[in-house]
Amino acid sequence: VTENRSDLEDLHLYATPREQRFRRFASLEFEGQLYMTPHDFIQAVTNDEPKRAKKWRSLSKQELNQILMETPPVWKGSSKLFRNLNDKGVISYTEYLFLLCILTKPHAGFRIAFNMFDTDGNEMVDKKEFLVLQEIFRKKNEKRERKGDEEKRAMLRLQLYGYHTPTNSVLKTEGEDLVPRSYWDTLRRSTSQALFSDLAERADDISSSLSDTTLLVHFFGKKGKAELNFEDFYRFMDNLQTEVLEIEFLSYSNGMNTISEEDFAHILLRYTNVENTSSYLENMRCRIPEEKGITFEEFRSFFQFLNNLEDFTIAMQMYNFASRSIGQDEFKRAVYVATGVKLSPHLVNTVFKIFDVDRDDQLSYKEFIGIMKDRLNRGFRGYKPIQRYTTFKSCVRKELYSR
Repeated sequence: VTENRSDLEDLHLYATPREQRFRRFASLEFEGQLYMTPHDFIQAVTNDEPKRAKKWRSLSKQELNQILMETPPVWKGSSKLFRNLNDKGVISYTEYLFLLCILTKPHAGFRIAFNMFDTDGNEMVDKKEFLVLQEIFRKKNEKRERKGDEEKRAMLRLQLYGYHTPTNSVLKTEGEDLVPRSYWDTLRRSTSQALFSDLAERADDISSSLSDTTLLVHFFGKKGKAELNFEDFYRFMDNLQTEVLEIEFLSYSNGMNTISEEDFAHILLRYTNVENTSSYLENMRCRIPEEKGITFEEFRSFFQFLNNLEDFTIAMQMYNFASRSIGQDEFKRAVYVATGVKLSPHLVNTVFKIFDVDRDDQLSYKEFIGIMKDRLNRGFRGYKPIQRYTTFKSCVRKELYSR
């Protein structure tokens, strides 16, 4: 086990926020490259800081092979895959970025993602097609690299990608992006170019020099010869979304079937840039004095809606509500029309009680959208812990459960 504290602080100066977060939560190192375990990944998307002291454990080739041998095939996947694997897995930096993309995409986007990988259009994705992902995200990061010591930046690339990257561009573009794009947008734009550039050829080069990972073995088998169909791809993405939501829900439910409305508010606001969160929490406390609770199905349906936030925004503009507040019935209908998700009356009422700060039973559409966009960027805006107020009733619930 190596501490790497001085190197960590030094190279952090040259890393982007996403790279910094990956390096903080990663706990494994193999031949100079850093990896997350499945447990590390779950911690990175559900906590503000790692719970463990910062150490990178060096894996031997034998240890890595043993981990990969125990990786289940994709048809054995479940919504407990990451929890079952726990520390028995390795996730690279580019796979970490890919998994983050999955967490915020609607189910309709799963087909788009699959088609982007399926560059030859045969309704199957092979290992080579998937490895194009490595090059796309690497090229995006190259554009964002901070200027400075070339030796330090080379060390950082080695940690994140496992090999020294050339300075010349591999992916041909029509010029630099004028506006920063998300990794999902980058993936969507760049995979369409894969057949018309040397990007796919580059994937061949790196596949021979990089080690396999848990995700590659899970998708393409221990020999890397299997192919991934859409049904298995869809199931993996849906299971990952469900697993992260289950973990967040269970961290507040204390073994019960519901979480309190106040805990639901905490979860919604925890990754946002809202400065005065206490006003939202106090407002909800006063307006929902009797705790009914939010079930997991309600909780999950709300986050499925959030993953369709762009379509909802368009629907609201079409309804001509963009410049004025809306009521609960209009909100429910707009959600269903835009996303196909039916939110329960109690869930909608809870959302209104959280965000209706002026208490006029109307929701400011623009303010709500802005806050929820922050929530979707979990972990990449400044995390601000929210003080947890506990109602008398929730205290009683937790005390009864502890007995």
